[in-house]
Amino acid sequence: MLEDTIIAISTPPGFGGLGIVRISGKKALAVAGRIFEPKDRSKKPFPVRRPVFGTIRDPERDSALDEAFLTYFKAPRSYTREDVIELSSHGSPAVLEGILRLGTRAGARLAQPGEFTLRAHLSGRLDMIQAEAVNDLIRSVSLSQARISSRQLGGSLSRRIFRLRGKLISLLSRIEAGLEFPEEKLRKDGAADRRALAPIIVDIERLVVSYEAGRAISEGVTLAITGRTNVGKSTLFNALLEEDRAIVTPFPGTTRDFLREKLVIDDIVFHLVDMAGLGRPVHPVEKTGIARGQKIAREADGLLVVLDASRKDSEEDERLIRKYRAKKTIIVLNKTDLPRRIGRRRTQELAGGSPTVGVSALKGRNIDKLRGEIRAVFAPGPGNDEEVVLHARQKDRLQGILEALRRAEGLLSKRHSEEVYAEEIRGALRLIGELTGEVRVDEVLDEIFSRFCVGK
Repeated sequence: MLEDTIIAISTPPGFGGLGIVRISGKKALAVAGRIFEPKDRSKKPFPVRRPVFGTIRDPERDSALDEAFLTYFKAPRSYTREDVIELSSHGSPAVLEGILRLGTRAGARLAQPGEFTLRAHLSGRLDMIQAEAVNDLIRSVSLSQARISSRQLGGSLSRRIFRLRGKLISLLSRIEAGLEFPEEKLRKDGAADRRALAPIIVDIERLVVSYEAGRAISEGVTLAITGRTNVGKSTLFNALLEEDRAIVTPFPGTTRDFLREKLVIDDIVFHLVDMAGLGRPVHPVEKTGIARGQKIAREADGLLVVLDASRKDSEEDERLIRKYRAKKTIIVLNKTDLPRRIGRRRTQELAGGSPTVGVSALKGRNIDKLRGEIRAVFAPGPGNDEEVVLHARQKDRLQGILEALRRAEGLLSKRHSEEVYAEEIRGALRLIGELTGEVRVDEVLDEIFSRFCVGK
């Protein structure tokens, strides 16, 4: 499969001023030479890294398809470390598909999703963490994610992992030297090993913990708006979004299902969910909506619990707040434009330490303050200068490494056999190899690169 020359469209689907078709493999030059004719015939063979203007031609019909620029990236100084040709034409889908057909007739094969980056990984140009960062950068939903992905594509996380690996290899070599030459008494006790292991464990722990922030940055933070019927949840939903997305009426139970919309605050993506109000359902559809809402509330990253400040709180309000006490929550006192019936002391009792914000969703009062509180309470912790793990796969391998090193630390404390201790270090090193892609698991490769777009 790696012997094939592959071809794919590298620009997004749809119409555009420019479209790029990429060819990679041993026959890339030959394929391009059959379908591209330079305006200046002296430009053959194609110069390296210098765009050449010419025409895409159908050799069978002897007809022109489009004008284009050809750029040749000679192996190994290319994305895949193979010969790579990029054909830049007008961005019509018909034109780009036509170039693909000509390229496949000329000897190339249509690329699989992510196959260009897979080849970059297999050739050693990118490790697995960097390869995943390519897709993260393409699919970034915020500048924060783009910055982190760009750093990781540049090798920031990989270098950190390789430094930890180097320390573990050094530690393992000392253990194995002691096992190989016991008469030399190279090792007196495990105290030095424990001291060497402790900062490595701390560093891995930080990376594992960072995944929650990384997941929020890459996937967004889900916030569920919950509360009794007719407290103004949908009005608040619309006010935060600054658009009339949810239907609002004076009648209880208007919202019978949930609505989900994206809200961006200071480059952080929040998925805001408006749900059916809690209470006694009068319709089977409303009952189903309430059940769905409760499931969403349980799974959400955080809650906006809305109370009607113009009415006395009820046992239902108190039960709701108590039920989700362990979850990050903001208590929103809505309808503050009306005479207030919930006092400040009672508000504090209900909140139980959760922040509270008084708003009038209908009048738009204090909505900016609420947005600021949402940012402060629910935004991911680490800033742009800290390393963040974005992938569950990476987090799972790091968790495995951490558990192996903790077992090794425990064995040292109990003065177990050094061979058993050494085996835990070897296990951690094997997992580091899986994390960076040095230890290849075909199923993992297939799963990772299948998520890529075809032209990357």
